[in-house]
Amino acid sequence: MDQKLIKSLLEAPAYPEPTAEVRLVETHVSFIFITDRFVYKVKKAVDYGFLDFTSLDRRRFYCGEEVRLNRRLCPEVYLGVVELREAPHGAAFHGSGKVIDYAVKMKRLPQERMLDQLLKDGSACDADMTRIAAAVASFHAAAERGPHIAACGSPAIVGQNWEENFRQSAPFVGTTLQAGELAEIRQWVTAFLTSSEALFQARIADGFIRDCDGDLHSGNICLTDPVCIFDCIEFNERFRYIDTAADLAFLLMDLEYAGRPELSRALLTAYCAASRDEAMTPLLDFYKAQRAFVRGKVTSLRLGQPGISPDESAAVMVAARRYFRLARGYALRHRLAPTLVLTCGLSGSGKSSLAAEISRELGLDLTRSDLVRKALAGVPAAGGERDAAYRAGIYTEAMDRATYDALLSGAEQSLAAGRGVVVDATFQRRTDRERFAELAARLGVPLLVVETRCPEQVARERLERRRHDPTEVSDARWEHYQLQQAEFEHPEPGQSVLIDSTLPVWDEAELVLAAMGLTV
Repeated sequence: MDQKLIKSLLEAPAYPEPTAEVRLVETHVSFIFITDRFVYKVKKAVDYGFLDFTSLDRRRFYCGEEVRLNRRLCPEVYLGVVELREAPHGAAFHGSGKVIDYAVKMKRLPQERMLDQLLKDGSACDADMTRIAAAVASFHAAAERGPHIAACGSPAIVGQNWEENFRQSAPFVGTTLQAGELAEIRQWVTAFLTSSEALFQARIADGFIRDCDGDLHSGNICLTDPVCIFDCIEFNERFRYIDTAADLAFLLMDLEYAGRPELSRALLTAYCAASRDEAMTPLLDFYKAQRAFVRGKVTSLRLGQPGISPDESAAVMVAARRYFRLARGYALRHRLAPTLVLTCGLSGSGKSSLAAEISRELGLDLTRSDLVRKALAGVPAAGGERDAAYRAGIYTEAMDRATYDALLSGAEQSLAAGRGVVVDATFQRRTDRERFAELAARLGVPLLVVETRCPEQVARERLERRRHDPTEVSDARWEHYQLQQAEFEHPEPGQSVLIDSTLPVWDEAELVLAAMGLTV
């Protein structure tokens, strides 16, 4: 679609109903025009190998398929296929001009109820997961099945899908995907397909390969009443004829990517209760890895969009890199025993960024002292104490003790449940580190202390940026850093892994993974 047509479709006269404004969202496969009450989705004339929308007939057909298939889960939202016609000012979704394309017309859903938005603002909860699980389990129970669908769950076809993704991701090696990561994922996938053939065959025999959604992630779920799950895969049956475990795994992965593993666990528990499918568990990490890898590939494709801004390109690059790293993380987790990881370092030294990355990649629980402290004090997580003096307010010695007591208790609960945990705190006192070391010894789990350091100027710049970020939960200031530095008890050589936090976070994480014995 040329720029003239796009510009004309950003004007209200292009639509049959009144609208105050029109907004465009562009993906790698669609132009999505959002009016006050409706959404018009025009497919791009692209061929990515896994989809082909290059002809007008194909775009019309797949618009119809999109409406038909999505009405299974969201019948009231998908209104039908509409014609895009030539108009004096360019193009319009009404009139008698020549038909130049087609679009899917949908009712507009409330943005504030989208699951990805609820995850961003921190309001998504276990009750939401229960509602979603019930909707997905009910859909899966009624989904079409049959011999031609079941065949797509064989190890051969699943392996073929992986190989296709490996080939299509080759152009991104060296940018969003590293060659070593790709090799590790490929080796693990090959081994898993071979060793788990009986498990795949059992899923086929038990009827779990069905005509699923295929694109079940937080951006396609709206927590209305009833729950609306939209935008399934319409362009490739092989991506939709999948194990129900693979369908659910997409959302489980997406929640973990968002840093909410507890919601992923809640969703899985509720789904298993609703579907009575406990047998899926051994396959979940495999399918989560597949979903993360596909997401990395699809996100990387956005880098080729015309007109993408430098800021957007940088954000896309980070997102794609993180998806590929997460896919590799699923391949590594089976080699990692429940482990206690402590961060250690001055404020502004990069502890929290590294802690979040490690916990995401390896599926470890994450507890952050700033959040625990504020929860104990009953104050808002963001802001509120930024003007407090050093060792005053909620940062007294007594609050320090209470905070580290709570961190220790939380770590013990995670480890006792068989889950590794990252404890993100300064750990500036040797005695606090020793208490956690005693816990690890008592439970018989590995302990790793990760100390982050950076030049003072870098820490100062980070702390200054935080002061102006309303979402930042840390109250540390440069004045605090200087006082903290004077009393900090650094680990002795050999007691920690020392990390230069001016490195890219991926490189920092790689050093930690190597210290855990997970990489060379």
